[in-house]
Amino acid sequence: MNRINDKRNISMMMDLYELTMANGYFLEENTDAKVAFDVFYRKNPDEGGFSIFAGLEQVLEYLEDMHFSEEDIAYLRSLKLFDERFLIWLSAFHFHGDAYAFPEGSVMYPGEPILTVVANLVEAQLVETEILAQVNHQSLIATKASRIVRAAGGRAVSDFGARRAHNNDAAIYGARAAVIGGVGSTATVSAGQYFDIPVGGTMAHSWVMYYNDELTAFRKFAKIYPDNCILLIDTYDVLDSGLPNAIQVFKEMRDAGIHSKSFGIRIDSGDLAYLTKETRKRLDEAGFPEAKIVISNSLDEATITSILAQGGQVNAFGVGERLITSKSEPVFGAVYKLCAVEEDGEMIPRIKVSESVEKITNPGIKEVYRIYNEEGRAIADLIAEKGEEIDLSKPYRFVDPEKPWKVRSFEHCTARKLQQLVMKDGQRTGAEVPVKQIAAYVKDQLQHEIWDEEQRFENPHRHYVDMTPDYYEMKMDMLAHGGKYRKRK
Repeated sequence: MNRINDKRNISMMMDLYELTMANGYFLEENTDAKVAFDVFYRKNPDEGGFSIFAGLEQVLEYLEDMHFSEEDIAYLRSLKLFDERFLIWLSAFHFHGDAYAFPEGSVMYPGEPILTVVANLVEAQLVETEILAQVNHQSLIATKASRIVRAAGGRAVSDFGARRAHNNDAAIYGARAAVIGGVGSTATVSAGQYFDIPVGGTMAHSWVMYYNDELTAFRKFAKIYPDNCILLIDTYDVLDSGLPNAIQVFKEMRDAGIHSKSFGIRIDSGDLAYLTKETRKRLDEAGFPEAKIVISNSLDEATITSILAQGGQVNAFGVGERLITSKSEPVFGAVYKLCAVEEDGEMIPRIKVSESVEKITNPGIKEVYRIYNEEGRAIADLIAEKGEEIDLSKPYRFVDPEKPWKVRSFEHCTARKLQQLVMKDGQRTGAEVPVKQIAAYVKDQLQHEIWDEEQRFENPHRHYVDMTPDYYEMKMDMLAHGGKYRKRK
């Protein structure tokens, strides 16, 4: 695979305070001691029931490739903020830590650690910004794409968003994330090249406008692309000009014995519900029931749902700006928080305390299990201390942290550990997972594991993120003692 970053070094894409803190640690602390940071988020976008984890591959690429060039060191030296010994150390920098993560494409929920970095103090601090940039962006777009695809109800969806993306990387990685979320193809050629995902497109209004008349424009396009003959019919007038001319071209192709693999029309403006119904009727009357109707123009899950509810006749959706920018909620909000520090060879939990309950962190290095009922449906996620035994062969008591007074147990259930070791000593532990395989994993979860009630757009069911009794008691004890960890006997 050709990596986007092969010809540039993005190691300097970090907040300045990562470097100033690293410099301070380097000068004042034992930087060989390990720490652990969790990546998690607090709220699903668009009031949704879940999110989709994306961007892991780019995180691993970054961690493997991270280094500082002579030019980088010279620039840092010019800031006059850093000790020369630190800069010399930085010039030979490579990441040597470990990383644990959910499989990319996992359905995920607020508060659980989707990615944990365990490394020495300086290394773990320096990687924060880029990890969050990749996870926040791609998880946001994958989650939005999943909503749009579910609204489309099995109809094809393509990413048309590059020209409205916030920059080149947002277009390319956004297309990757969109496919992970369920979109079938992209119009962004470089994304197709980099990630081996299908590319597709039709024509622009400029093609039609260049020629003296619309019929000539359609005939020329059909001659060149008979097996991908999707004609854009709203340049002048959809029903009085564009559609009749398209039907005329389709008749000429049929009379010439051309059996197109894919033909039809695209509408990019107007009352899309009404126009698609009328277009479908006229195409069928003309003898072209197999002709596709593709629509575009500021689509998202809300407009798609509305068009279909009104009886709109659509075979495929081209979704652009509202997908690639996640217009309705453009911030994902994952954070990177310290959860443990090595003391005398043992990883000791750390907790951030806040007056805002949602900003209190879950301390320590953790395991996350997805709990399934006998039908294979995910009924909850369970946070445990690392190394805790989870025995579901008998009723297993758990704690709902939002209702800790209730006595509840899992019965007749199975568990799957979500976090897996994905990087050891700075080297990934497995091969890159193709984007199509990640997308298939997302689809399988939504079809077979995740409840329909969690997938609805309005008032989705809240997925329970529970805790083992031991883990809950440890967290409560730390909160009761000002954030201090007290080892239990």
